[in-house]
Amino acid sequence: MTRLRARAAALLAATCAAALAGCVALPTSGPVTAGDGEVREQEGIVVLAQGPQADAGPAEIVEGFLLAGAAEVTGDFAVAREYLAGDARAEWDPTAGATVARSVEFEATGEAQVTVELDVVGKLDAGGVFAETPRESRESARFELVQDGDGDWRITHAPDGVVITPANLDQQYRSARLWFLAPGADVLVPEVRWFPQRDRNLPTAVVKALLAGPSPWLRDSVQTAVPAGVELKPEAVLVSDGVAEVSLQPAGAVQDADRGLLLAQLEESLRPLGIASVRVRAGGVVLDGGAADVPLVPGGELEVLAQGRVVTPGAAEPAPVEDVAPVEGAAPAGLARGAGDLRVALADPGTLVTVPRAGEPREVLASGTAFAAPSVDRHGWVWTARSATAAPLVAVRPGGAPVDVTGEWLAGRTVQALRVSRDGTRIAVVSSGPDGVILDVAGVVRDEADAPRRLGTPIRQGARLTPTASVVWVDEVTLAVLAEDEAGTVPHLVPVSGRSTPLPVVAGAVALAAGRGERTLHVVTAEGDLLRYDGRTWVSVPGATGATGAAFPG
Repeated sequence: MTRLRARAAALLAATCAAALAGCVALPTSGPVTAGDGEVREQEGIVVLAQGPQADAGPAEIVEGFLLAGAAEVTGDFAVAREYLAGDARAEWDPTAGATVARSVEFEATGEAQVTVELDVVGKLDAGGVFAETPRESRESARFELVQDGDGDWRITHAPDGVVITPANLDQQYRSARLWFLAPGADVLVPEVRWFPQRDRNLPTAVVKALLAGPSPWLRDSVQTAVPAGVELKPEAVLVSDGVAEVSLQPAGAVQDADRGLLLAQLEESLRPLGIASVRVRAGGVVLDGGAADVPLVPGGELEVLAQGRVVTPGAAEPAPVEDVAPVEGAAPAGLARGAGDLRVALADPGTLVTVPRAGEPREVLASGTAFAAPSVDRHGWVWTARSATAAPLVAVRPGGAPVDVTGEWLAGRTVQALRVSRDGTRIAVVSSGPDGVILDVAGVVRDEADAPRRLGTPIRQGARLTPTASVVWVDEVTLAVLAEDEAGTVPHLVPVSGRSTPLPVVAGAVALAAGRGERTLHVVTAEGDLLRYDGRTWVSVPGATGATGAAFPG
């Protein structure tokens, strides 16, 4: 048997070389002329696919096929199909998804068979949802070949989808946020998808995906103003002078929809693509009215739990929050905040309490052996987790009884950290089990009174990390989590449907807090220090000593 290895760097070099072959050289002589002064947006690298070469062996044919497929994610895959024979040309589905591989190895495992070993860093499904894979993830793909009448090898069986490098993902795909609605339609909720920059018409791809609705993991936790069965007809979004023309059918269903909410979803989803407004036609008739004002959940200021008191950090000395009582207990920690004056904390590891106004009694919301640091959602529900129970998640409102929030995937797992998104539709959970410590995001399913009842099917995030006991939402689609590696405790940014990014190490980091954006990210250390991320490194927050918790609203 023969063996051929090709590293991702070599694959990328081949695609870039093909792209650069069509570039025009810079002039080295001639007169100096004035330019037009206009700065045009970079359109990216155009990668050219190369067809099969004569006398290429089976492994070389498979390698060429994979390179052509990666080069044509923005095209129609006509060149890649030249490597296929017979029914395989029609049956192979390149749009079924993408495997993002750092390196590739080809092995001839038979006279007419090639096995490809992939060092996988992530997967894109057919809907454009990206999932990071654990470290040392490897997959095998089998290709069957045959020789044609001219003696040239062609592929008769190829797995659906394409194989791309991380560089291909960055250059030839673009992430976009599809905006749906929280139950009650009072808050917008995003879902990130990745789209090939095919035909340079991303607006069409984004609108089609929005019409198709949220992914299964999120479907029971959000809603949409798009009526069932509505399609884009004709199947193209026309853009002129920043206005997108969207024609939807059937006309009756579109005209009966909530036009304001429908326009809000469309406009918010298309705005990052340079579109200022959307004109919707139903049966040739332009829908009147404007987009509804559906805001994001507002943010707030940072508060710190230091030596049992709730304070706001300042330029020199932290100031106690006016009319807020101290947290009385053996080990006050885990401050969390909701809307208005709702504050909660752990008085000790097994006692979850409200932080009342001065002169008022505290309320014990839950007691037990040990609880995870709490999270307060926008509906006033306080979330925490019990250790070693059949239903580890619990939610409670002040003045009410705790309720168990079920999730079949949590069976046999111990929850170490949790955080509900500000819109209340999703929850991030760090849990340990037989497969180690992992980070999941799941939809929150509520009843008509907004009480949480169960969690949907999770999607794993930051699979290459070993998370510890703190996770927060940095914005609507990005988490921050503490993770352990050889360098120590490292905060990471983890996009939901994206690749995680390490931040500078923080010695003794034990808890995180974030408002909206990377520069609101704070770390509490075991020594009681509070540090803020300034975009490059961590800087000390003056006067915030003895900190055991920090929280923004939500």
